[in-house]
Amino acid sequence: MNLSVTSMAIGDVRIAYRDCAIGRSDTADVPVVLVHGMGGDGHTWDRFARILLARGRRVIIPDLRGHGRSSHADSYLFGEFGADLLKLIERCGLASVDLVGHSLGGYAVSRVAQERPDLVRRLVMEECPLPARSGDEQMSLTRRFPSVPELWHAASSLIRHPRAVFAFDRTMTATALEQFRKPDPQWWERLSDITAPTLVLRGGPGGMVDPEKLAIMQAAVPDCTVCAFTCGHSIHRDRHREFEAVVLPFLS
Repeated sequence: MNLSVTSMAIGDVRIAYRDCAIGRSDTADVPVVLVHGMGGDGHTWDRFARILLARGRRVIIPDLRGHGRSSHADSYLFGEFGADLLKLIERCGLASVDLVGHSLGGYAVSRVAQERPDLVRRLVMEECPLPARSGDEQMSLTRRFPSVPELWHAASSLIRHPRAVFAFDRTMTATALEQFRKPDPQWWERLSDITAPTLVLRGGPGGMVDPEKLAIMQAAVPDCTVCAFTCGHSIHRDRHREFEAVVLPFLS
């Protein structure tokens, strides 16, 4: 797959990304931005990107801060991943985008859709662990949050993606776990700001999406569809044909 690799400085962090539009003139449709999860990099999307490219779509695939070819950072707050992504989209001069995000990438794209609803045409969130809603919920929560090993192994594999594993800044795992456990009422309050048709994909056993909180999210987002799969956390990797059959029509 011939995607040109470039990067841009966003504050003190350099974000690397691949963009099929560089050197091409046949990608007039709305660009699709594919965002990976924690512990991986943009190459997790290569198979799906090839399909989109064959359909004439412009595809942009960033590596999040601390991942892949992007630089490590002093801070890994979840909101910063979303802010990096929004700045990348704005600096690329994109007036409208389709966003697809897996796990942590799903949270990042949701933040973009909340901040700039005018910018997002379609939103896909795959297996995004949903934050706690309040302190009371945090104290009484019976459904467990992902552990550090689960966050690591669910998103990456030494055998499948050795470069991603070695490039990943492991210092963010403890910070990520702390943020998953910390209530984020503002994120929940801003779900109604998302105006794009939204598709949420959740896995079965081994997935990280709490079905009770997912039902609340679905009710809060004005146009939200949920599709359940029988696999675990990485639907686009482990059930690619099923993923493709659901996501491609949604993006078309």
